[in-house]
Amino acid sequence: MSGKWKMLIIFHLGYRKVMRYGELKREINGITHNMLSKQLKELEKEKLIIRKEYPQIPPKVEYLLSNKGLSLLPITETMCNWGKQYPQ
Repeated sequence: MSGKWKMLIIFHLGYRKVMRYGELKREINGITHNMLSKQLKELEKEKLIIRKEYPQIPPKVEYLLSNKGLSLLPITETMCNWGKQYPQ
């Protein structure tokens, strides 16, 4: 898994459980629309997240962690704790 944004996306989905695209965009400072879209597609392809689309107007799409993605949460928590311990 490469890309600096993917761990942030996984972290936010782990914390909030289910999020829509706009919520993720607001929570992740500095990420562009194109980058968020690309990262979400890659995470879905890697089977780390699930994209749940509802057949309604306006369209509603939610993102949540798959079981494989959930298995990364202890790692993201450890990395966050390390970052707090060794700030820049």
